[in-house]
Amino acid sequence: MAEEEKNIWLSRRRVLRDGALLMASGSLRVSRALGAPLFGLQSVAGEAGGQRWTIGNELVQRVVAFQAQSGLFTEELSSLATDRNLITPGNLLRSMAQEFSFVCEGRRCAGGDFDLIGTEESRSAKGRSLTVRLRHRALALEVAVVYSVYDGHPALRKHLVLRNMGASALHLSHMNIEAIGVALGAADEMTLLTQYGSVPREIFYTGRSEDVCLLLANGKTGDGLAVMNEVPGYMKRTEIGGWDDPEHARIGVMYDTDLMPFERSLAPGEAFTTANASLIPYRRGDGFNDPQWRLPSYTAQVLERRVDDAGPPWIYNTWEPFQRRINHDTTMELIEAAGAMGMDIFTIDDGWQQEYGENAVNLAAFPGGLEPVLSALAGHGMRLGLWIPLAAIGTSTAVYREHPEWAARDQQGRPKITSTAAGPKAVMCMASAYREAAAARVADAIQRFHLAYVKLDLTTIFNAYGEAPGCWAKGHDHENWAGSLNRIYEGIAYVTRRVYEEFPEVLLDLTFELWGQKHIIDAGLLATGDLDWMSNVDDSGPGAAGPIQARQLLYQRAISMPVESMLIGNLHADRQPIAERFATVIGSAPVLLGDLRRLSMADRQWFHEKIAWFKQLRRTAKISESFFPLGSWRQTTPAAWDGFARVSRGGSGVIALFRNESGAAEATVQLPLLPAGRYRLRSVLGGRELGEFARADWVRGVPVAFPEDGTVQLLELQPLNR
Repeated sequence: MAEEEKNIWLSRRRVLRDGALLMASGSLRVSRALGAPLFGLQSVAGEAGGQRWTIGNELVQRVVAFQAQSGLFTEELSSLATDRNLITPGNLLRSMAQEFSFVCEGRRCAGGDFDLIGTEESRSAKGRSLTVRLRHRALALEVAVVYSVYDGHPALRKHLVLRNMGASALHLSHMNIEAIGVALGAADEMTLLTQYGSVPREIFYTGRSEDVCLLLANGKTGDGLAVMNEVPGYMKRTEIGGWDDPEHARIGVMYDTDLMPFERSLAPGEAFTTANASLIPYRRGDGFNDPQWRLPSYTAQVLERRVDDAGPPWIYNTWEPFQRRINHDTTMELIEAAGAMGMDIFTIDDGWQQEYGENAVNLAAFPGGLEPVLSALAGHGMRLGLWIPLAAIGTSTAVYREHPEWAARDQQGRPKITSTAAGPKAVMCMASAYREAAAARVADAIQRFHLAYVKLDLTTIFNAYGEAPGCWAKGHDHENWAGSLNRIYEGIAYVTRRVYEEFPEVLLDLTFELWGQKHIIDAGLLATGDLDWMSNVDDSGPGAAGPIQARQLLYQRAISMPVESMLIGNLHADRQPIAERFATVIGSAPVLLGDLRRLSMADRQWFHEKIAWFKQLRRTAKISESFFPLGSWRQTTPAAWDGFARVSRGGSGVIALFRNESGAAEATVQLPLLPAGRYRLRSVLGGRELGEFARADWVRGVPVAFPEDGTVQLLELQPLNR
């Protein structure tokens, strides 16, 4: 190999990226051109005794190969639906990265450090998987690389399983799950949308906690690759090396290495399963191949646990305006109003319990306990939900008195204390045996109070308001502070897994405060729970942030995260205009707060009719399959209109438009990605037909007038002759 080419490979910037994207050596060539795809799995003999395997479906496929000198690598990554291979044929060495890498016992492990043990194929209800098993040549370590595809989805998902096969503990760090170099075009043609796939940035980029899904694309052709890092919360890091090479962009989907560094000790015989990384090829503007179809469908149907099956319930929550003042009499009055509106779950937030960390009911507020509440809810066709703090508990509780050693500790060795609405509380370490007690307490509450929904809240790994992260305690299930970080996320997952084993139908809500950052949602959270109380938007009076800021949160995240996993509090159902609150919450998982007693009988009936309409629409149309933000969606502002469309692949759906204070008489709605056909448009609020429109009309833009006496237009889209 020429010295000049070696220098290209090992540029200083690549070495500085923790060795994550270093490429393999060896002599290889692509064995077959794109075309004649192999669906399913097939092993093919390669050169010099190597092997290769194909995993895919009718939309996407990946060919991985192994050679003794070079190790495991991706030979082909093809979008079959758009006839595009993202790995450059005939120039494989320049584009190849080492598939995965990590540091074990201070030694970088990748590529030719491994021998091939064998492969396994498996089939699940949703798709199929290929597992390639490797053994390190010098360390007592086995690595299983697991590739998965899902029926009907152009996604390639991957994770690692590392197992200590020796008699001594092994220390892991610098974990890179997915390392690959893709060819989408010249560097000066590339674009990158970061965070949730909505914020433009430069193509040489380090993604952090909010960089859940990065969209790397050719700005001329529209061909792109969505890179989804499923590592939880603050632990994620995604590297895009977009201008190191004029022909290839190198990608690393990783755990963090510096700010919140990943470290892990593996005891003899112990295995560690990494989070997943998902790669979803797309072509912008090309019908169902556009990411606004591909990503919502994939995340809702594959990553969500089960909400997508029937849609989310309508949830009422007492937190605002009642907060910890909630009591029996107020609750009974609220239940009557919520039942008249057609709500499904009535949630009593903080204040129902006597102390954080125990399930004893606050008898001063609820003298008869919660049994009368349950009886009233049943009479109105609703189920009960409760707020439960997972790790922030009172020091007077039995679990703290009996096991103070389970408390998280700060760097000085003092027990960690967090501020709450009920005063200072101890923070227990989820990377300790406390997680067993926490799981038992949540399960006990579900059984005792017949809960349909649990809002798990407050500080675990990182307080969202500035308290320091992690745990410095000795004797927990983490070797040091860095080791505690991911272990705490694993502790949360342990609790929810235990609860689901006993109560598979319960809905678990992991709030942004539990996950450790304002407004965060990611695939790691979706792998652990059902819902995410994503924010507490102030809607308490005139001039408050209200629905317009709730929609800002929604629009930025809806491109890549399933909207029906997002609970965006705290919109008040009794605040006018109620139509704006209703039309906003149907963009996500619907949750309403406020003093429902203030609603007139006419308003309660209005909600009842509109909620019934939306439930029927959601039952008959899978509107989770897309999300199209409209108007001034990148930055919601009172000076311009904004909106969204949620449409099924069959063409049924809803369009919500918000005039705000723009004074606009109408909004021109462009939906160029609608399936071909004709559509009937009906005003839900006005109760009248607005006409029939062909796909060509939606490409040009359909003008929709705002009502003279309101700021919201809510439309139902119905396909004709399909």
